[in-house]
Amino acid sequence: MSSPSSDQDPRRSPGLAPGVGVPPGETPQGEGSTGAETGPRDSQTRGWATGPVIILGIIVVLCAAFFIAYAVIVTV
Repeated sequence: MSSPSSDQDPRRSPGLAPGVGVPPGETPQGEGSTGAETGPRDSQTRGWATGPVIILGIIVVLCAAFFIAYAVIVTV
């Protein structure tokens, strides 16, 4: 014996025109779903970690030193 389905028979649903579907201005039936807050929340931090900021700072300093050295060599 199977359990009865919770879905309605589409042929007997209110607001449906035969053979056409949902007429204009009629709200279709909603579907069952889970809530938006299911499962564990992710604890995300904001901002940059210290390591990437230090590496980025070193790259910026090296690039600036290269261009300053290049400008000094070209002008001499």
